[in-house]
Amino acid sequence: MITIRSGKILPVLLGVSAAVGTAWAQTPTEVVLHTYVGSKGYDTLGGVIPDSAGNLYGATAYGGTADNGVVYRLNAAGYTVLYNFTGLDDGGHPYSGVILDSAGNLYGTTLNGGVDGQGVIYKVDTSGHETVLYSFPGGAEGTSPKQGVILDSAGNLYGTTLEGGTSDFGVVYKLDTTGHYTVLHSFKGGADGDYPEFGNLVMDPSGNLYGVTDTGGGDPGWGVVYKVDPSGHETVLYIFTNGADGGGPSGTLIVDGAGNIYGTAESGGTSDYGVVFKLDPSGQETVLYNFTGGADGGDPNAGVIMDAAGNLYGTTYIGGIAIGYLGDGVVYKVDPSGEETVLNTFTYANGALPSYGSLILNSAGSLFGTTFAGGQVVEGARRSGGVIFEITVQ
Repeated sequence: MITIRSGKILPVLLGVSAAVGTAWAQTPTEVVLHTYVGSKGYDTLGGVIPDSAGNLYGATAYGGTADNGVVYRLNAAGYTVLYNFTGLDDGGHPYSGVILDSAGNLYGTTLNGGVDGQGVIYKVDTSGHETVLYSFPGGAEGTSPKQGVILDSAGNLYGTTLEGGTSDFGVVYKLDTTGHYTVLHSFKGGADGDYPEFGNLVMDPSGNLYGVTDTGGGDPGWGVVYKVDPSGHETVLYIFTNGADGGGPSGTLIVDGAGNIYGTAESGGTSDYGVVFKLDPSGQETVLYNFTGGADGGDPNAGVIMDAAGNLYGTTYIGGIAIGYLGDGVVYKVDPSGEETVLNTFTYANGALPSYGSLILNSAGSLFGTTFAGGQVVEGARRSGGVIFEITVQ
């Protein structure tokens, strides 16, 4: 039986990180809570989200009865598939995780499927019934929503599509509670960014949306951090050069109470293995940490979260051993002084290649996340398809 051993998990709302104090006085230890396999879903690209009872929820891109992915729940009683996607009108291949409302309903997107095969926004209720809230038609409305949605206090959903829009470089959209869909911004390519592939949007108290594109912003285009205000006006806050400042921003941003923005870029920096960065309200970037691609990790593909002491936590897609591109990734902490601590090194059996979803942090100081690959192969399964992990202090 799987046991989630630590305390209550703090929900992360609208992209603002849950804040707890964490001392990490002892050696962190990883526990594999679940290994994804075959008919119950595998190849998860998003993270997990908790409810107030400590259940974890997520989605896998593949697996399930039709190999089009599943929505699942994990708790002390085990792993349960809540919904199997068919790849037809209900959608197929959810490449992102899910979000949760106060009634226990789950919301997310699928990359394809739907009436026109261009993806859907869906809701799965507490009984496992799926409702398609919007089926993307392609064209100016956007297509292929690779990332998930966020929910405001009025129940409106916001997200991005990878492609489509007036210039076919993707859009930022809003879906209101009546099902009315609005394109807030169509990316034009070039200076304003293009193809928002990785990382969910975040929203500040004024209703401004923040996100990243990992390309665009210049020539050849190493990505931007952008803001879209409630009227749909976009402002590019920072353009990456892939030099010392980093390139290819990825993952979900966080915004602190002072308006500073924190995130990661997969490449660039002093060793070209990516950086953790901070943008102040004036758009001035500070590189908080440069990855070397060795034991400290490399290519930070997911965003960061922050605790009450200002420590940042995240994952890297590779590294963990002395030579880059040979490791399976790490879980790391960067303190306010810029010192990095590796909290866990993946070795395939305990997971490999952490997903694009951000970590979550509970009140006991444990971190939870997912990997795209690795895990112990279960007898009868064709392969292991990643894990759900907990980093505990013993």
